[in-house]
Amino acid sequence: MAESANTTGRYIVLLRHGRTEDGIRDLQRITGASIVKSENTTDRQYTTLELNCAIVFDHIGAALIRCEVAAGNAIQTASQQAQSNILMIEPERSVRAIAIPSNLPAGTAQGDSDAQATWGVRACGVDHSDYTGKGIRLAVLDTGLDVQHQDFAQRQIESRSFVSGAQVQDENGHGTHCAGIAAGILKPVAGPRYGVAGQAQLYIGKVLGNDGSGGDGSVLDGIDWAVGEGCEIISLSLGSPAKEGDSYSQIFEEVAKRALAAGTLIIAAAGNESQRPDYIAPVSHPANCPSIVAVAAIDEHMAVAPFSSGGVQNDGGQVDIAAPGVDVLSSWPSPENYNTISGTSMATPFVAGVAALFAQSDPAARGSILRDRIVQNARPLPLPQRDVGRGLVQAPGHPAAVNGQGMGS
Repeated sequence: MAESANTTGRYIVLLRHGRTEDGIRDLQRITGASIVKSENTTDRQYTTLELNCAIVFDHIGAALIRCEVAAGNAIQTASQQAQSNILMIEPERSVRAIAIPSNLPAGTAQGDSDAQATWGVRACGVDHSDYTGKGIRLAVLDTGLDVQHQDFAQRQIESRSFVSGAQVQDENGHGTHCAGIAAGILKPVAGPRYGVAGQAQLYIGKVLGNDGSGGDGSVLDGIDWAVGEGCEIISLSLGSPAKEGDSYSQIFEEVAKRALAAGTLIIAAAGNESQRPDYIAPVSHPANCPSIVAVAAIDEHMAVAPFSSGGVQNDGGQVDIAAPGVDVLSSWPSPENYNTISGTSMATPFVAGVAALFAQSDPAARGSILRDRIVQNARPLPLPQRDVGRGLVQAPGHPAAVNGQGMGS
Protein backbone atom coordinates (compact mmCIF):
# COMPACT_ATOMS: atom_id res chain seq x y z
CA MET A 1 0.00 0.00 0.00
CA ALA A 2 1.49 3.30 -1.09
CA GLU A 3 2.01 5.92 1.59
CA SER A 4 3.06 9.55 1.44
CA ALA A 5 4.48 12.16 3.76
CA ASN A 6 0.91 13.12 4.54
CA THR A 7 0.07 9.74 6.11
CA THR A 8 0.64 8.46 9.64
CA GLY A 9 1.81 4.89 9.05
CA ARG A 10 -1.51 3.56 10.39
CA TYR A 11 -4.54 2.42 8.39
CA ILE A 12 -8.28 2.91 8.27
CA VAL A 13 -10.55 0.03 7.32
CA LEU A 14 -14.12 -0.22 6.04
CA LEU A 15 -16.21 -3.16 7.23
CA ARG A 16 -19.22 -4.59 5.44
CA HIS A 17 -22.33 -2.63 6.41
CA GLY A 18 -24.48 -4.53 8.89
CA ARG A 19 -21.76 -7.16 9.38
CA THR A 20 -19.57 -5.30 11.87
CA GLU A 21 -19.34 -8.22 14.29
CA ASP A 22 -18.18 -10.53 11.50
CA GLY A 23 -15.68 -7.89 10.44
CA ILE A 24 -14.35 -7.68 13.99
CA ARG A 25 -13.84 -11.44 14.06
CA ASP A 26 -11.95 -11.22 10.78
CA LEU A 27 -9.74 -8.47 12.20
CA GLN A 28 -9.12 -10.60 15.28
CA ARG A 29 -8.17 -13.56 13.14
CA ILE A 30 -5.78 -11.54 10.97
CA THR A 31 -4.12 -9.55 13.74
CA GLY A 32 -4.30 -12.14 16.50
CA ALA A 33 -5.78 -9.51 18.80
CA SER A 34 -8.28 -9.88 21.60
CA ILE A 35 -11.15 -7.47 22.28
CA VAL A 36 -10.85 -5.07 25.20
CA LYS A 37 -13.01 -2.13 26.21
CA SER A 38 -12.03 1.26 24.83
CA GLU A 39 -10.94 3.69 27.53
CA ASN A 40 -13.69 6.04 26.31
CA THR A 41 -16.48 3.45 26.28
CA THR A 42 -17.83 4.31 29.74
CA ASP A 43 -18.42 7.90 28.60
CA ARG A 44 -20.49 6.92 25.58
CA GLN A 45 -23.97 5.67 24.87
CA TYR A 46 -22.63 3.10 22.43
CA THR A 47 -19.84 0.55 22.31
CA THR A 48 -16.49 1.16 20.69
CA LEU A 49 -14.48 -2.04 20.55
CA GLU A 50 -10.73 -1.80 20.85
CA LEU A 51 -8.48 -4.61 19.77
CA ASN A 52 -4.82 -4.75 20.67
CA CYS A 53 -4.06 -2.97 17.43
CA ALA A 54 -7.48 -1.80 16.18
CA ILE A 55 -10.30 0.46 17.27
CA VAL A 56 -13.66 -0.38 15.70
CA PHE A 57 -16.32 2.30 15.15
CA ASP A 58 -19.50 0.26 15.01
CA HIS A 59 -22.10 2.83 13.92
CA ILE A 60 -20.28 3.61 10.70
CA GLY A 61 -18.63 0.21 10.24
CA ALA A 62 -15.04 1.42 10.14
CA ALA A 63 -11.85 0.82 12.09
CA LEU A 64 -8.43 2.31 12.79
CA ILE A 65 -5.56 -0.17 12.49
CA ARG A 66 -2.45 0.51 14.54
CA CYS A 67 -0.55 -2.71 13.75
CA GLU A 68 2.71 -3.08 11.86
CA VAL A 69 2.74 -3.05 8.07
CA ALA A 70 2.61 -6.86 7.90
CA ALA A 71 -0.84 -6.88 9.49
CA GLY A 72 -1.91 -4.07 7.18
CA ASN A 73 -0.85 -6.12 4.17
CA ALA A 74 -2.80 -9.12 5.49
CA ILE A 75 -5.91 -6.96 5.84
CA GLN A 76 -5.37 -5.65 2.31
CA THR A 77 -5.30 -9.22 1.04
CA ALA A 78 -8.47 -10.08 2.97
CA SER A 79 -10.29 -7.06 1.55
CA GLN A 80 -9.70 -8.36 -1.97
CA GLN A 81 -11.40 -11.67 -1.31
CA ALA A 82 -14.98 -12.23 -2.45
CA GLN A 83 -17.62 -11.97 0.29
CA SER A 84 -15.05 -10.61 2.74
CA ASN A 85 -16.39 -8.62 5.69
CA ILE A 86 -13.41 -6.29 5.30
CA LEU A 87 -14.17 -4.19 2.22
CA MET A 88 -11.15 -1.92 1.90
CA ILE A 89 -8.13 -0.46 3.66
CA GLU A 90 -6.40 2.90 3.18
CA PRO A 91 -3.40 4.65 4.76
CA GLU A 92 -4.53 7.01 7.51
CA ARG A 93 -4.05 10.64 6.47
CA SER A 94 -2.88 13.41 8.74
CA VAL A 95 -5.42 16.23 8.99
CA ARG A 96 -5.18 19.77 10.29
CA ALA A 97 -7.40 22.68 11.21
CA ILE A 98 -7.96 24.83 8.12
CA ALA A 99 -7.61 28.52 9.00
CA ILE A 100 -5.31 31.47 8.44
CA PRO A 101 -4.79 34.66 10.45
CA SER A 102 -6.75 37.76 9.49
CA ASN A 103 -5.09 41.02 8.50
CA LEU A 104 -7.38 42.79 10.97
CA PRO A 105 -6.57 43.40 14.65
CA ALA A 106 -7.66 40.60 16.97
CA GLY A 107 -11.25 40.86 18.11
CA THR A 108 -12.39 43.12 15.26
CA ALA A 109 -14.15 42.58 11.96
CA GLN A 110 -14.49 45.02 9.12
CA GLY A 111 -17.86 46.77 9.16
CA ASP A 112 -19.07 44.88 12.24
CA SER A 113 -18.24 47.29 15.07
CA ASP A 114 -21.56 49.15 14.98
CA ALA A 115 -23.70 46.34 13.55
CA GLN A 116 -26.04 44.06 15.48
CA ALA A 117 -24.66 41.08 13.58
CA THR A 118 -21.40 40.31 11.77
CA TRP A 119 -21.19 40.67 8.01
CA GLY A 120 -21.24 36.89 7.67
CA VAL A 121 -24.46 36.47 9.62
CA ARG A 122 -26.07 39.21 7.54
CA ALA A 123 -24.75 37.90 4.21
CA CYS A 124 -26.38 34.51 4.86
CA GLY A 125 -29.71 36.11 5.76
CA VAL A 126 -29.54 34.59 9.23
CA ASP A 127 -30.51 37.86 10.92
CA HIS A 128 -33.84 37.78 9.04
CA SER A 129 -34.62 34.12 9.79
CA ASP A 130 -37.10 33.15 12.48
CA TYR A 131 -35.37 29.80 12.96
CA THR A 132 -32.72 29.22 15.64
CA GLY A 133 -31.80 25.56 15.25
CA LYS A 134 -33.82 24.62 18.34
CA GLY A 135 -34.17 20.87 18.71
CA ILE A 136 -31.40 20.11 16.19
CA ARG A 137 -28.22 18.28 17.18
CA LEU A 138 -25.15 19.85 15.58
CA ALA A 139 -21.71 18.31 16.03
CA VAL A 140 -18.54 20.37 15.63
CA LEU A 141 -15.51 18.06 15.36
CA ASP A 142 -12.40 20.17 15.88
CA THR A 143 -9.91 21.24 18.58
CA GLY A 144 -12.59 21.32 21.27
CA LEU A 145 -14.23 24.28 23.01
CA ASP A 146 -13.41 26.79 25.72
CA VAL A 147 -16.06 25.35 28.01
CA GLN A 148 -15.83 28.33 30.39
CA HIS A 149 -16.33 30.91 27.64
CA GLN A 150 -18.73 33.66 28.65
CA ASP A 151 -21.04 32.89 25.71
CA PHE A 152 -21.11 29.11 26.32
CA ALA A 153 -20.65 28.60 30.08
CA GLN A 154 -24.39 28.54 30.89
CA ARG A 155 -25.30 26.30 27.98
CA GLN A 156 -25.89 22.55 28.04
CA ILE A 157 -23.29 21.07 25.70
CA GLU A 158 -22.41 17.43 25.04
CA SER A 159 -18.70 16.88 24.57
CA ARG A 160 -16.12 14.12 24.12
CA SER A 161 -12.40 14.05 23.48
CA PHE A 162 -11.11 11.58 20.90
CA VAL A 163 -7.51 12.72 21.33
CA SER A 164 -5.51 10.53 23.68
CA GLY A 165 -4.55 12.32 26.88
CA ALA A 166 -6.33 15.57 25.96
CA GLN A 167 -9.40 17.15 27.50
CA VAL A 168 -12.17 18.80 25.49
CA GLN A 169 -10.93 22.22 26.64
CA ASP A 170 -9.69 24.11 23.57
CA GLU A 171 -6.13 25.37 23.95
CA ASN A 172 -5.90 26.20 20.25
CA GLY A 173 -8.86 28.49 19.52
CA HIS A 174 -9.91 27.04 16.18
CA GLY A 175 -12.64 24.80 17.58
CA THR A 176 -14.08 27.56 19.76
CA HIS A 177 -14.18 29.88 16.76
CA CYS A 178 -15.96 27.31 14.56
CA ALA A 179 -18.45 26.33 17.28
CA GLY A 180 -19.25 30.02 17.76
CA ILE A 181 -20.03 30.54 14.08
CA ALA A 182 -22.19 27.42 13.87
CA ALA A 183 -24.15 27.91 17.07
CA GLY A 184 -23.07 30.97 19.04
CA ILE A 185 -25.82 32.53 21.17
CA LEU A 186 -28.12 35.14 19.66
CA LYS A 187 -26.94 37.90 22.04
CA PRO A 188 -23.26 37.56 22.99
CA VAL A 189 -21.94 39.12 26.16
CA ALA A 190 -19.93 41.55 24.04
CA GLY A 191 -19.96 42.61 20.39
CA PRO A 192 -22.33 41.77 17.54
CA ARG A 193 -24.11 38.49 16.96
CA TYR A 194 -21.68 36.08 15.28
CA GLY A 195 -23.50 32.72 15.56
CA VAL A 196 -26.03 31.14 13.20
CA ALA A 197 -28.03 28.45 15.04
CA GLY A 198 -28.00 29.91 18.53
CA GLN A 199 -30.39 27.36 20.04
CA ALA A 200 -29.07 24.19 18.43
CA GLN A 201 -27.92 21.40 20.74
CA LEU A 202 -24.13 21.51 20.45
CA TYR A 203 -22.05 18.36 20.37
CA ILE A 204 -18.35 19.15 20.67
CA GLY A 205 -15.93 16.41 19.62
CA LYS A 206 -12.23 17.07 20.10
CA VAL A 207 -10.65 15.22 17.17
CA LEU A 208 -7.63 17.51 16.73
CA GLY A 209 -4.95 18.13 19.32
CA ASN A 210 -4.24 21.55 20.75
CA ASP A 211 -1.64 21.99 18.02
CA GLY A 212 -4.47 21.72 15.46
CA SER A 213 -3.37 18.36 14.06
CA GLY A 214 -4.82 14.87 14.05
CA GLY A 215 -5.56 11.85 11.89
CA ASP A 216 -8.38 10.15 10.03
CA GLY A 217 -8.91 7.73 12.91
CA SER A 218 -9.91 10.37 15.45
CA VAL A 219 -12.15 12.03 12.83
CA LEU A 220 -13.91 8.72 12.14
CA ASP A 221 -14.24 8.18 15.89
CA GLY A 222 -15.92 11.57 16.21
CA ILE A 223 -18.21 10.91 13.25
CA ASP A 224 -19.19 7.56 14.76
CA TRP A 225 -20.04 9.27 18.06
CA ALA A 226 -22.07 12.00 16.36
CA VAL A 227 -24.02 9.50 14.25
CA GLY A 228 -24.64 7.37 17.34
CA GLU A 229 -25.92 10.40 19.21
CA GLY A 230 -28.39 11.18 16.44
CA CYS A 231 -26.77 14.42 15.29
CA GLU A 232 -28.41 15.77 12.15
CA ILE A 233 -25.30 17.74 11.12
CA ILE A 234 -21.54 17.30 11.46
CA SER A 235 -19.21 20.24 10.80
CA LEU A 236 -15.60 19.43 9.82
CA SER A 237 -13.29 22.45 9.51
CA LEU A 238 -10.28 20.24 8.95
CA GLY A 239 -8.57 18.43 6.16
CA SER A 240 -5.56 17.15 4.34
CA PRO A 241 -4.35 18.82 1.11
CA ALA A 242 -5.04 16.92 -2.09
CA LYS A 243 -2.83 16.90 -5.17
CA GLU A 244 -4.12 17.21 -8.71
CA GLY A 245 -5.15 13.76 -9.87
CA ASP A 246 -5.62 12.38 -6.35
CA SER A 247 -8.80 10.36 -5.91
CA TYR A 248 -11.01 10.89 -2.90
CA SER A 249 -11.06 8.44 0.01
CA GLN A 250 -13.40 5.57 -0.81
CA ILE A 251 -13.71 4.83 2.91
CA PHE A 252 -14.77 8.36 3.86
CA GLU A 253 -17.17 8.40 0.92
CA GLU A 254 -18.85 5.21 2.11
CA VAL A 255 -18.90 6.49 5.70
CA ALA A 256 -20.56 9.70 4.47
CA LYS A 257 -23.17 7.66 2.59
CA ARG A 258 -23.86 5.59 5.70
CA ALA A 259 -24.17 8.78 7.74
CA LEU A 260 -26.65 10.21 5.22
CA ALA A 261 -28.71 7.03 5.44
CA ALA A 262 -28.76 7.47 9.23
CA GLY A 263 -29.97 11.07 8.83
CA THR A 264 -26.61 12.79 9.41
CA LEU A 265 -25.18 15.31 6.93
CA ILE A 266 -21.40 15.90 6.92
CA ILE A 267 -20.18 19.36 5.87
CA ALA A 268 -16.45 20.02 5.39
CA ALA A 269 -14.00 22.76 4.46
CA ALA A 270 -12.82 22.84 0.84
CA GLY A 271 -9.29 23.85 1.85
CA ASN A 272 -6.99 26.88 1.87
CA GLU A 273 -4.25 25.79 -0.52
CA SER A 274 -5.03 28.10 -3.46
CA GLN A 275 -2.98 31.17 -4.35
CA ARG A 276 -5.39 32.91 -6.66
CA PRO A 277 -5.29 34.00 -9.39
CA ASP A 278 -2.11 32.08 -10.21
CA TYR A 279 -3.00 28.71 -8.70
CA ILE A 280 -6.25 26.97 -7.75
CA ALA A 281 -5.70 23.95 -5.52
CA PRO A 282 -7.97 20.88 -5.55
CA VAL A 283 -10.55 20.48 -2.79
CA SER A 284 -9.00 18.87 0.28
CA HIS A 285 -9.71 15.50 1.92
CA PRO A 286 -12.34 14.65 3.13
CA ALA A 287 -14.41 17.47 1.58
CA ASN A 288 -13.56 16.06 -1.86
CA CYS A 289 -15.87 13.08 -1.24
CA PRO A 290 -19.05 13.45 -3.34
CA SER A 291 -21.33 12.67 -0.38
CA ILE A 292 -19.76 15.37 1.82
CA VAL A 293 -20.78 19.00 1.31
CA ALA A 294 -17.63 20.94 0.31
CA VAL A 295 -17.62 24.59 1.36
CA ALA A 296 -15.63 27.40 -0.29
CA ALA A 297 -14.93 30.81 1.23
CA ILE A 298 -15.95 34.26 -0.02
CA ASP A 299 -15.22 37.74 1.31
CA GLU A 300 -17.53 40.63 2.20
CA HIS A 301 -17.51 41.82 -1.41
CA MET A 302 -18.81 38.42 -2.61
CA ALA A 303 -15.47 37.55 -4.22
CA VAL A 304 -13.94 34.11 -3.80
CA ALA A 305 -11.20 34.12 -1.16
CA PRO A 306 -7.71 33.95 -2.71
CA PHE A 307 -6.89 30.88 -0.60
CA SER A 308 -10.12 28.94 -1.26
CA SER A 309 -9.64 25.60 -3.03
CA GLY A 310 -11.64 24.87 -6.17
CA GLY A 311 -13.37 22.05 -8.01
CA VAL A 312 -10.61 21.25 -10.47
CA GLN A 313 -10.93 17.45 -10.42
CA ASN A 314 -13.09 15.47 -12.82
CA ASP A 315 -13.97 12.67 -10.40
CA GLY A 316 -15.17 14.08 -7.09
CA GLY A 317 -13.66 17.15 -5.49
CA GLN A 318 -16.37 19.59 -6.50
CA VAL A 319 -17.27 22.70 -4.51
CA ASP A 320 -20.92 22.50 -3.48
CA ILE A 321 -21.58 25.87 -1.86
CA ALA A 322 -19.86 29.00 -0.51
CA ALA A 323 -20.05 30.94 2.75
CA PRO A 324 -18.31 33.85 4.50
CA GLY A 325 -14.70 32.95 5.21
CA VAL A 326 -12.64 36.15 5.22
CA ASP A 327 -12.22 38.34 8.32
CA VAL A 328 -14.80 36.42 10.33
CA LEU A 329 -15.43 37.41 13.95
CA SER A 330 -16.37 34.67 16.42
CA SER A 331 -15.69 33.32 19.90
CA TRP A 332 -12.16 32.57 21.10
CA PRO A 333 -10.73 31.12 24.30
CA SER A 334 -10.23 33.59 27.13
CA PRO A 335 -8.75 36.01 27.87
CA GLU A 336 -9.38 37.33 24.33
CA ASN A 337 -12.94 35.87 24.17
CA TYR A 338 -13.33 36.96 20.52
CA ASN A 339 -11.09 36.88 17.47
CA THR A 340 -11.18 37.50 13.72
CA ILE A 341 -9.61 34.90 11.42
CA SER A 342 -10.11 33.59 7.87
CA GLY A 343 -10.38 30.28 6.07
CA THR A 344 -12.74 27.77 4.57
CA SER A 345 -12.78 26.58 8.19
CA MET A 346 -14.90 29.63 8.98
CA ALA A 347 -17.17 29.17 5.97
CA THR A 348 -17.98 25.58 6.92
CA PRO A 349 -19.77 26.25 10.25
CA PHE A 350 -21.85 28.96 8.54
CA VAL A 351 -23.23 26.22 6.28
CA ALA A 352 -23.59 23.81 9.22
CA GLY A 353 -25.51 26.43 11.19
CA VAL A 354 -27.80 27.20 8.25
CA ALA A 355 -28.34 23.45 7.86
CA ALA A 356 -29.62 23.39 11.44
CA LEU A 357 -32.10 26.15 10.58
CA PHE A 358 -33.39 24.18 7.59
CA ALA A 359 -33.57 21.01 9.69
CA GLN A 360 -35.67 22.86 12.27
CA SER A 361 -37.91 24.29 9.54
CA ASP A 362 -38.85 20.86 8.18
CA PRO A 363 -38.67 17.59 10.17
CA ALA A 364 -38.46 15.71 6.86
CA ALA A 365 -35.27 17.55 5.87
CA ARG A 366 -32.63 15.07 6.95
CA GLY A 367 -29.66 13.44 5.25
CA SER A 368 -29.71 13.85 1.47
CA ILE A 369 -32.90 15.91 1.58
CA LEU A 370 -31.25 18.41 3.91
CA ARG A 371 -28.19 18.58 1.64
CA ASP A 372 -30.37 19.30 -1.38
CA ARG A 373 -32.39 21.91 0.50
CA ILE A 374 -29.27 23.87 1.44
CA VAL A 375 -27.72 23.75 -2.03
CA GLN A 376 -30.93 24.51 -3.92
CA ASN A 377 -31.61 27.59 -1.80
CA ALA A 378 -28.13 29.09 -2.27
CA ARG A 379 -27.94 32.64 -3.62
CA PRO A 380 -26.36 32.52 -7.10
CA LEU A 381 -23.11 34.44 -7.48
CA PRO A 382 -21.52 35.72 -10.71
CA LEU A 383 -18.58 33.37 -10.19
CA PRO A 384 -17.59 29.98 -11.64
CA GLN A 385 -19.29 26.97 -10.10
CA ARG A 386 -15.78 25.57 -9.79
CA ASP A 387 -15.13 28.22 -7.12
CA VAL A 388 -18.44 28.69 -5.26
CA GLY A 389 -20.68 25.77 -6.26
CA ARG A 390 -24.33 26.79 -6.36
CA GLY A 391 -23.57 30.08 -4.60
CA LEU A 392 -23.81 31.72 -1.18
CA VAL A 393 -25.61 29.72 1.50
CA GLN A 394 -28.89 31.33 2.61
CA ALA A 395 -30.99 30.76 5.71
CA PRO A 396 -34.68 29.87 5.54
CA GLY A 397 -36.67 33.03 6.18
CA HIS A 398 -39.97 32.66 8.01
CA PRO A 399 -42.16 29.74 9.11
CA ALA A 400 -44.85 30.83 6.63
CA ALA A 401 -42.53 30.07 3.72
CA VAL A 402 -43.31 26.85 1.86
CA ASN A 403 -41.42 23.99 3.55
CA GLY A 404 -39.36 26.60 5.35
CA GLN A 405 -37.53 27.40 2.13
CA GLY A 406 -37.94 31.18 2.16
CA MET A 407 -34.74 32.97 1.20
CA GLY A 408 -33.07 35.24 3.69
CA SER A 409 -32.42 38.76 2.51
